[in-house]
Amino acid sequence: MSGQTLTDRIAAAQYQLTGSEVATRVCKATTHEVMAPKKKHLDYLISATNETNVNIPQMADTLFERATNASWVVVFKALVTTHHMCIHGNERFIQYLASRTSLFNLSNFIDKTGTHGYDMSTFIRRYARYLNEKAYAYRQMAFDFTRVKKGAEGVMRTMTPDKLLKAMPALQTQVDTLLEFDVHPKDLNNGIINCAFMLLFKDLIKLFASYNDGIINLLEKYFKMKKSDCKDALEIYKRFLTRVTKISEFMKIAEQVGVDKNDIPDISYAPSSILESLETHMNSLEGSTKKGEGSPTKGSPTNNASPTSTPAKSATAVPTLEPPPTDGSGGAAAAAPEEPVTDSLLDLDPLASTGPSTGASAAPTSWGDLLGSEMGSLCTTDALQPDSSQPVDSAPSPATATPSAGTEAAAGSLAPPAAGAAAPTPGQSDLLGGQ
Repeated sequence: MSGQTLTDRIAAAQYQLTGSEVATRVCKATTHEVMAPKKKHLDYLISATNETNVNIPQMADTLFERATNASWVVVFKALVTTHHMCIHGNERFIQYLASRTSLFNLSNFIDKTGTHGYDMSTFIRRYARYLNEKAYAYRQMAFDFTRVKKGAEGVMRTMTPDKLLKAMPALQTQVDTLLEFDVHPKDLNNGIINCAFMLLFKDLIKLFASYNDGIINLLEKYFKMKKSDCKDALEIYKRFLTRVTKISEFMKIAEQVGVDKNDIPDISYAPSSILESLETHMNSLEGSTKKGEGSPTKGSPTNNASPTSTPAKSATAVPTLEPPPTDGSGGAAAAAPEEPVTDSLLDLDPLASTGPSTGASAAPTSWGDLLGSEMGSLCTTDALQPDSSQPVDSAPSPATATPSAGTEAAAGSLAPPAAGAAAPTPGQSDLLGGQ
């Protein structure tokens, strides 16, 4: 009990009198000690979520009660404990959170007892918004984007177009809310915020894997969609390009605070011709292109620039992303038999290697180890330390995680390219394996 205040001991005793061991452990995990929740208490709560006789609503309600405390330490630890339960606990815990009409109402929280508390209050408000959004996304989709199976047979890759167009905005909003945490290395100065940052880091990697799978699925189905769906899909892809840059910046912060480079995926860039081809197809559907500048065909492989788009930065034509001519395309020339869209898109896997293909690349075994590690051990130290104890399978994805700068396979992504970038080639391993 060393370091606990008298208030902590009284609160624990009160819960013990009620006969609720779960509530007592929640209280002990959220004491006034400026350190991450203790692993032994987190492990007990995780185990409790798997017991059929444990009252999940009581556990969650106790956490909400602790989050109403005036001390930033207690509130922050309640949020960290809740997030830890969402990641490592039984899925019925987050199911209960999603069923509630309201969760953490901390938009106006502020602790004015000291300078440190004032600074931490900002991150508490942002963290609470992310946890609320995580539960809301589950309510919308009936699954957790960080838990679903990844890869070619994953949930996002096999989703129907209608459901995909609904899922992608929900996923994008969750990613945006996570990135709004906006922490800098100088702010990671205590064990509580360090633990929160590592939980967010783990979530972001898994969310980005699902994001990539969704974008691949979107591109494969894009040229078969009706006009209204194509418009929505194009906007989703454009927003994805801006988020790739922000995600890369978040990864750089993780590296600066001590996370091993092997645990951080390297995100590079893909040709701008992908976006230009999507815009060209959209313009052809809207009938806004000129007669001689409609949908590109095999006879005119370089005619893939939209009148409203910027000139292609690469001299290399990308016929594999040419939209198949349709009867409704204005000004489209007669085309040869169209090639399967899926096979063509494989040649432009957004995260495939930009160099010559050397066969199937080896699955990374270092950065993915962080995802399978026990978060409890990370949360019990004040300093951020990378965890490389458990491997994670790789799966096809447009973003490639590369162990280090010296790795043979270069990573790719669906972000805007540098000048002269060539189209990527297939064969690159995915960011994450299925769960």
